Amino acid sequence: MPPSRSVRASAVALLAVLLGALLPATAAQAASRTVQGGRLDWGIKSSFQSYVTGPIAQGSWSLTGGAATVGGSQFRFHSATGTYDPASGAFQAGFSGGVHFVGHKKAGGYELDLTISRPTVRISGGGGTLYADMVSKERGSGRVTTSSQVPLANLGLSGINMKGGSTPIGLNNVPATLTSQGASAFAGYYTAGTPLDAVSLSVDTKAPAAAKPSKSPASSPSPSATTKKKENAGRFEDAAVDWGVRRTFREYVTGSIGQGRWTLADGAQDGGALFRFPQGKGTYDGKRKLDATFSGSVHFTGADGLDLKLAGFAVRTASGKGTLLADVTSGSTTDKAVPLVTFAAADLAPEDGLAVLTEAPATLTAEGAKAFGSLYRAGTAMDPVSLAVAVDAKAELPALPDLGSEAEPSATPATQPTGTPAAQPAAEDSGSLIPLAVGGGAVLIAAVAGVLYAARRRGAARNT
Repeated sequence: MPPSRSVRASAVALLAVLLGALLPATAAQAASRTVQGGRLDWGIKSSFQSYVTGPIAQGSWSLTGGAATVGGSQFRFHSATGTYDPASGAFQAGFSGGVHFVGHKKAGGYELDLTISRPTVRISGGGGTLYADMVSKERGSGRVTTSSQVPLANLGLSGINMKGGSTPIGLNNVPATLTSQGASAFAGYYTAGTPLDAVSLSVDTKAPAAAKPSKSPASSPSPSATTKKKENAGRFEDAAVDWGVRRTFREYVTGSIGQGRWTLADGAQDGGALFRFPQGKGTYDGKRKLDATFSGSVHFTGADGLDLKLAGFAVRTASGKGTLLADVTSGSTTDKAVPLVTFAAADLAPEDGLAVLTEAPATLTAEGAKAFGSLYRAGTAMDPVSLAVAVDAKAELPALPDLGSEAEPSATPATQPTGTPAAQPAAEDSGSLIPLAVGGGAVLIAAVAGVLYAARRRGAARNT
């Protein structure tokens, strides 16, 4: 006998209740997310790099805006910001940093002068484009053109389904070809359709933030707190020092000769082009005299026998000069408080609660040269030193370049999990990473091919 109307009504009501309980979670999963943190790795065009630094152009390239190097010939752009819509797969992420190429030196400058910065990846409707800010000098005429967010490269996204992901979102070795607008902005060195280096990226995403509760009015400090503040005048409890050691040393370590790596521990952070040693504590007299210690360590190892650990970092400044010290462990021997580099510190003056020194040129000391096994001579220019000291407890330290959840791409393919049909790759040979929706909204990034460390351009350690 068919169910009565009342039974059917009860069933419908029960189903509505169940759907009402389930839909909020589904809607939250599908809601547009904010891209915050991550990196893009791209060599632009490896043959162009070789041409610029080769015997014909006899030029060079330099990094700007905190960009770094990774792998054999890739540049790493950092601090992704943007949006991602899991429902449609629409994705947009902009990155910081740039690369400046110069070559064919002539009187008054360079004939080849090209800067590519702030790359942005936009994906929608199955298509993708990489945009970038470009400053280029036209061949022949020398006319300089500055363009913002030029559609530089078309991205080959065949077989990639961007729908249903959460965090992190990743793409690996996506083919890229030069657009017609990119060819013009590239100063005519290549024609439209020319293959460029493949693009890889990994970004973190966050759900929309909930409304923050209003803050209650701040209460006035008690007399005892004021007294304590006066007693602690000159002391600080929050500071950070940023130092990349030396770019070519990092490239040597992970290159074809060193075949090694570095490991950060005890709170040290990787900013791509530099390492941050945080939790600084010490004294600062307001007259540019500072004595501070920091947490964190970096350990370099290599197949060639390299085993060097730097820890217990400290900074001392006085009379406009600064020294960066560290405990140096080489093999089983540790030397304490070795002065590694010196730098100018005349500009270390507090402003808005922060005493900041940005990218002060650093020079290797005699003790530092010994610490590096005489790989470099005393007086060698090392990576610059940046220092930030919160002389006011309310001040916030400058942000570190944000590489996202993982400091380095995996060297081997990740395990392919079982996901929903919509989240599965359309083709397994696409050479790209895709986001996969799994239970609880977690997402794993599966790769067809991992990013392997390629051979560096430098032939020997002493050329670093």
